[in-house]
Order: sequence, then C-alpha cells, then structure tokens
Amino acid sequence: MNTVKKTPVVSKKVLFPFILVTSLFALWGFANNVTDPMVKAFKKVLELSNAQASMVQVAFYGGYFCMALPAAMFMRKYSYKVGILIGLALFATGALLFYPAAQSESFMFFCLGLYVLTFGLAFLETAANPYILSMGDKETATQRLNLAQAFNPIGSISGLFVAQYFVLKKLQSDDVSNFDTLNEASKTAIKTADLLVIRNPYVILGVVLIAVFVLFLVSKMPQTKEQGAIPSISETFKSLAKNKKYVLGVIAQILYVGAQIMCWTYIYQYAEAIQINDVTAGNYQMAALILFIVGRAVGTYLLRFVSAGKLLMYFGLCALVLVVITILVQNVYGLYGLVGVSFFMSLMFPTIYGIALGDLTEEQSKVGSAGLIMAIVGGALMPFLQAMIIDAGGNGVADTLIMGVAEVNFSFILPLVCFVYIAWYGFHVFKKHENLDV
Repeated sequence: MNTVKKTPVVSKKVLFPFILVTSLFALWGFANNVTDPMVKAFKKVLELSNAQASMVQVAFYGGYFCMALPAAMFMRKYSYKVGILIGLALFATGALLFYPAAQSESFMFFCLGLYVLTFGLAFLETAANPYILSMGDKETATQRLNLAQAFNPIGSISGLFVAQYFVLKKLQSDDVSNFDTLNEASKTAIKTADLLVIRNPYVILGVVLIAVFVLFLVSKMPQTKEQGAIPSISETFKSLAKNKKYVLGVIAQILYVGAQIMCWTYIYQYAEAIQINDVTAGNYQMAALILFIVGRAVGTYLLRFVSAGKLLMYFGLCALVLVVITILVQNVYGLYGLVGVSFFMSLMFPTIYGIALGDLTEEQSKVGSAGLIMAIVGGALMPFLQAMIIDAGGNGVADTLIMGVAEVNFSFILPLVCFVYIAWYGFHVFKKHENLDV
C-alpha cells in the first residue's frame, strides 16, 4: 500500500538554521517597540519640544529609508548569511553607541545610534524573509514564513514591556512634578541618572546581538544566493514607475507606516492630555499591540473569503472612523478609539505589500520590494509633522484649541488623511484589478 509522504514545513536538516534566522524576527520586533516610548522619555529628561523629541523616529525610520535599497542590491549579489552578519554587526553597533551617548548626554548621539541600528535592521529584514522562504520546499514556503513571522510580535511585546517597566517606570524626572523648576544641579543629577536608565536596554541588546552574530558566524548555514546576471536598475525603475498599482501602493505604504507610528507613539501624549501617567499609558499601548496581533490573525482568516483590495478598504474605513472618535472625544473613550485603531491597522502592511508586488516579474519584485521597505520613511516624516501640530501652543500637549479640540487631538488629522487614502487604494485595487467583471 502506497502512502503519501507529507512535505515538512521545516526539515530536520535546516531546523537549527531556521531557528537562528527566526530569532531575528523577534529581535527587530523588540527594537521597534522599545523605541516608540523613548520619544516621551527623551522629551521629559532632556526638556525637549515634541518636535525635537520626534527626531527619535526620524533617526529610526530614516535609517530604513537610506539603507533599504543598498541592502537589497547587496542581497542580489551575495549570500543571505553574509547579509545577515552585516545586519547584525550594524544592529549591535547602533545599540552599543547608546553607551557613549549616555556618557556625553547628547541627544543627537542617541539619534546617531538609532540611525546606525536601523541600517542593520534594513539588512536583516531584506535577508531574513527570502532566506526563510528558501529553506525547504516551495510548497510549504508560505507556511514557513508565517511560522517565522509569528515570533515578531513576541519581540514587540517584550520591547514594550522593557520600555514600560525598566525605562519609563524608573525615570526620576517623571516622578518630580515640578522638574522644570528645579535648580540646574538637581536637574543635571536627575538627567544623568535617567539617561543611564534609557541606555541600559540598548547596551544589553547590543551584547545579545554580538552573541547571535557569533552563532551565525560559526554555524553552517544553507548557502542560498541569487543566481544569474543582475539586470539594469535604471530599466527596472522605469518599468516600476509605469506600474500604477505599484506606485500607488508605495504611497499607501508610506502613509500606512506613518499612521502606525503616529498612533502608537502619541498614545502617551494623548493620555497625558487626559491626566493619565506614562506607565498607565504604556498599558494602553500594550493593549493596542495585542489588538494588532489579534487583528492580523482575523484579517488573515478573512482573506480566504474576501479579496485583498476589498478587505483593505473595509479595514481602512473602520480605522478612519475610530480616528474621528479619537479627534472629537476628549476623554478616555477617545483613547479607547485610538487603541482600537490597531486592530484595523494590522492587516495593512502585508496586504499593501502583496498587492503592490502582485503582478511584477521576479526581477522587478527584487527592486520593488526595496521600494516598499524604503516606504518605512513615512514613520520618520509624519510623526515629526504631528509633533509640530502638538507644539502649536507650546511644549505641552493641550496648550491651545484647534477647531474646538486640544492640539493633541487635532494632530490625529494626519492619520485620518492616511486612512482615507488607504481605504481609497483598497477600493481602487478592488474595482480596477480584482472585480474585473464589474
């Protein structure tokens, strides 16, 4: 009697390399979510304006933008293992730069550390996803990648937990109600202590990354690399520029990442406006992240029955309704609306990514995917613009009213505009590319 042998998702032959590469998903999830609360931390410790403190996000997501295309080009020529080693080295270097940054007490030094750190993340994200896909049969490639991506939220929750309980909760400047009125000697002592608190998670992360680097260096990894001649980049860009669905998708991705970072970063400022402290606000951000994870699972299931463009439109419309509540309701229910947005944001990044690359050739996809990673720059630019709105009446978060609501509430007009476009993009894709019989 013949029995059909089921293809394993991960074969025993590559199990250890698979585990190593999968650990990277958790590591960059940790880095992403330990950084969001630092905007508020730096603002208080170094007495910055909201716009100045938002340079944390400019540095973090600007690094992705600058390194995404070079990393993609590198990955087409060399092995994934070499790319991962370079990514880990840059990741660790950026994290360890927090040590001299704390000694110098220079905000821009901290920003430099984050900038270098995300050079490493750009390499890792460019290498890890296709590497995981290549570790086995094509039949199980999608299952394999989903398995690896499941560890990203674990890192994200860990990063947020560390930021909340080992940074924000330990900041002396947050315990002093009249910090602004202290004498310079007292301020300096508190600032020095608080910068060490901010430094420690990154330095520990840097040490962990060195250990992971050594593991990769000494481990035998599958030597998968791209084959064939590298096509002309200029010709590839020209063909991509003519693909309307791709171009509109890159814009949607820029706006989505900007909206996500704004909604997560400024939970703390929104909470401050309704007299909720940072540690409690961190619990709301934790709830937002949990909703994000649940939303991704629900959205992935719904994609079995609803087309990607149509579901993206529905999720975009629901998100914009909740942002309207966030803007207009100036109490804890507005905060509930802001937290709820995360459920509907969850589907957006991978769905836009898949739609934009859906009808490209293999070679176009290699460069096109780099363009979508570069779109992460939205996380650098848009929070800065939102911070400028919050600063309209001063360095506080509710110093003045704009159209009848506090400035921090009004600032969420930016995520609202983003979700309007994303909902439209989903509708456009559904009508023009999916619903061809209409």
